[in-house]
Amino acid sequence: MEPTETRREPERESKIVAAIDVGSNALRMAIAEVLPNGEFEILERLQRAVRLGQDTFRRGRLGGQSMRAAVSVLQDFRQVLRLYDVRQLRAVATSAVREAGNADTFLDRVFMATALQLEVIGTSEESRLTVSAVRRAVGDALEVNRGVSLIADVGGGSTLLTLLEEGEIVSSQGLRLGSIWLQEMLSTSEESPERSAELLRHHIGNALSTAQTSPPLERVDSFIAVGGDARFAAREVGKPTDSADLMVVERGDLDRLVRRCQKYTAEELSRRHGLPFAEAETINPALLVYQVLLKKTKAERLIISHVSMREGLLLELARAATGQEDEGLLKGILHSAAALAEKYGVDVEHAGAVADLAVELFDLLQADHGLGARHRLLLRVAAMLHEVGAFINPRSLHKHSYYIILHSEIFGLSRPETEIVAHTARYYRGGGPKLSHVEYTSLPREKRVVINKLAALLRLADALVRGRVETARRLHFEREGDELIVRLPSPSDLLLERRSLAGRGDLFEDVYGMKVRLEEG
Repeated sequence: MEPTETRREPERESKIVAAIDVGSNALRMAIAEVLPNGEFEILERLQRAVRLGQDTFRRGRLGGQSMRAAVSVLQDFRQVLRLYDVRQLRAVATSAVREAGNADTFLDRVFMATALQLEVIGTSEESRLTVSAVRRAVGDALEVNRGVSLIADVGGGSTLLTLLEEGEIVSSQGLRLGSIWLQEMLSTSEESPERSAELLRHHIGNALSTAQTSPPLERVDSFIAVGGDARFAAREVGKPTDSADLMVVERGDLDRLVRRCQKYTAEELSRRHGLPFAEAETINPALLVYQVLLKKTKAERLIISHVSMREGLLLELARAATGQEDEGLLKGILHSAAALAEKYGVDVEHAGAVADLAVELFDLLQADHGLGARHRLLLRVAAMLHEVGAFINPRSLHKHSYYIILHSEIFGLSRPETEIVAHTARYYRGGGPKLSHVEYTSLPREKRVVINKLAALLRLADALVRGRVETARRLHFEREGDELIVRLPSPSDLLLERRSLAGRGDLFEDVYGMKVRLEEG
């Protein structure tokens, strides 16, 4: 929705933001006020049960009744947004919409009825937002920032696993072990509760046995659980900690809770615990996932955080409003990119030199391109990955790099950001963007302009590094009129660089309107 115009003084202006999460079992919204220090205070939370996941995981598409119910809820949410005069909003949909064959139809209906731009996000983006919220809640509490830690979020459609070492994100992945997805996949609704639990436990165990995590789950020292079902466990058998946002559930207490709950159907759990049926329905499969995961680790207890992906969305909006960044997540993005580069046998020394030089050029030409810190990060990632395509074939490697990056999950990057990285790597060599390149021309103009600016910098950086990594680290740049002067260490033979620039400098000149001149000294 469009922000409302006001005439209040900026320094006194109250920043109200909101996050909407269209999940597998419910639609949720949180509204918050952003504080000057970048923190936020929740003003209101809303939740309405709509079982989108049941349709998608059973039939592969969203049903008409579910779509109408979801649109109606979003219309109600929109009225609340107006009451609060919300300035910034992000609305996202996860696996139930992401995996639906008619997702585009649903998104169009939402937009026509509410003017909300509902964004379908991938598992990598879900993980990033959840981890951001958890890191804020955990801080320096407990043992989470020591050794190997696992953050697990069991949702309706998938289970997101993120591993940290010494507090730094090292890997993230999504597994098809969502609470609703498991029930629809195994058709457990007709089974007795005990038989259903047996089938679920067997399937979960098999899925986790074949899952590859780095580091392995056996090395995990601490286990952080996120999600509504984890919060249920905390309410039932949890113990308080020094942090109001965290509770712990000992391994034995979790086992006893699982044994108790698996005796009952969802209807019985709903009655016994005073829960809406939609919440009670997910308890047994989700608790079983947490239990099996915990047994594969060295951890003796669950650390349960009360935050969710919505807090991650709000935190991101708050940081955007105050110009802050999460340094831990930035490191996680670069770690993920480095792992992908290693997987495809990239020359790390060359890629690192190109990345450093590309970022140096980005900073030097800030006034010319006008891009922000996030684009700087995307340029570094593209530079780290620009030669992954050589794994397939050194010929046309830039085209193969585009394909590999586009179809990879880079932790912390949204799909639109991954597209920018892939296109930037695509044009680091060969011909520049052309009208015949359908994937490029189908992008919005604003995104094409960003790609051109970043690709021109990457193209120039690679040309200067080509074959001379050590020399490239000692280059100096100067702006002089409509020329960019590149000073190489003296004495230098400039033949190699001039030949390289002859085939690569065209895009830079077209985009930035300046020629590149090489000089010694």
